[in-house]
Amino acid sequence: MREGLASWRKGGPAFWKIAGAGAAFQAGAAAVDSATIVASLVYQLTGNVFAVGTASAVLRLGWLLPQIVVGFLAQRAERRMPYYVVGAFGRAICLAAVAALLGLAGNLPHGWLIAGFLLLWTLYAFVSGIVAVPYNDIVGRSIRSELRSRMLALRFFGGGVLALGVAALIHRLLAADDFLLAHAWVFALASALMVISALSFVSAGEPALARSASPKPGNFTVFMRGGWAVLRDDGRFRLFLYTQWLGGATLMALPFYAVAATELGLRPRDIAVLLAAQTAGALASNPVWGRIGDRLGKLRLLEGVAVLRLAPPLGVLALLAADGAGSASLLAFAVLFVLLGALVNGMTIGYLGYLMEISPDDRRPAYSAYFNLLASPAALLPLVGAAVVDLLSLWTVFAAAAAAAVLQLFLFRKLASLGPP
Repeated sequence: MREGLASWRKGGPAFWKIAGAGAAFQAGAAAVDSATIVASLVYQLTGNVFAVGTASAVLRLGWLLPQIVVGFLAQRAERRMPYYVVGAFGRAICLAAVAALLGLAGNLPHGWLIAGFLLLWTLYAFVSGIVAVPYNDIVGRSIRSELRSRMLALRFFGGGVLALGVAALIHRLLAADDFLLAHAWVFALASALMVISALSFVSAGEPALARSASPKPGNFTVFMRGGWAVLRDDGRFRLFLYTQWLGGATLMALPFYAVAATELGLRPRDIAVLLAAQTAGALASNPVWGRIGDRLGKLRLLEGVAVLRLAPPLGVLALLAADGAGSASLLAFAVLFVLLGALVNGMTIGYLGYLMEISPDDRRPAYSAYFNLLASPAALLPLVGAAVVDLLSLWTVFAAAAAAAVLQLFLFRKLASLGPP
């Protein structure tokens, strides 16, 4: 933490405000985490693994797909903050609408409740996707490269502290008799935290754009052609994209950890314990990821995360083989979720940092948009995971996730052989 505070003094007020905005966002996102809270809610509402996979896939796909349009518009604009404002406050409104829906659930037919939730969840996902391009660009211009990993680590550290409190509150709420009303309060809390996040980020301001040597895209067709040119000509960009596809293959199992826990006898309120464990893992790993990313490089950080990716799927395979029950299973799953929290945090810090580094300063919105559009097919993999679970078994989806992690590590090693960007 002393190193983080020293970083804040070097980075100026924007460093703290952006880190604070990220912390509030992380806490809000934890409250509606697709691998725990939402996966459990959807499974309890539907009893259908495809619905669980859909909720996870929609969240990732909604985050990625709007970025190509936003990237085109932002690349042409002198200011990118207005796009952030639309997405950041818009997603808070969507979560508030979900809270209202769940609060009124007693007056709705069950089918309408499920359809309404999935519709609003989809809207939340796609509105959230507006934020990514302006966020990456503004952070890239506001925070120097040698401070970015520490800023992201501080963001996740602060978010982790808040999320532990959120998890404790959720545990108390889910222990109540009214399952849906408890979730309504959870979504309302997430909405409030998203509003705080947006206000903090907007208060940091947006640095003026440097004079660009690259021409602005004349129309959307020309902009799209530029993406294919980047994919064809930039080998580092292309190889990094392949690693993201494999990363999506490892994460296709993510929503099914909660399903496995439920199948082995854990109760809905135990999901809050797993959320707390996931948050604790993220929290404890922040100093490590920040130090590795800034001192050894973002790619070395990504390699470390790729190694860690192997542990959770192998661990849940062992639990399924043992078919444990009761407190022993809860403790074992808590350990797995500690590891999941650490690796998801490291993945985000490494991914954001490395994408910023390989993107030219004057084309960062475009590069973010191109990369995330091309990575978007991997967002559908939770649906593939649901099909695997339904047609084969839970075992198979976790075995496939472990195999993808091995292949991803191989590609990171190959990417490292290209040298620094």
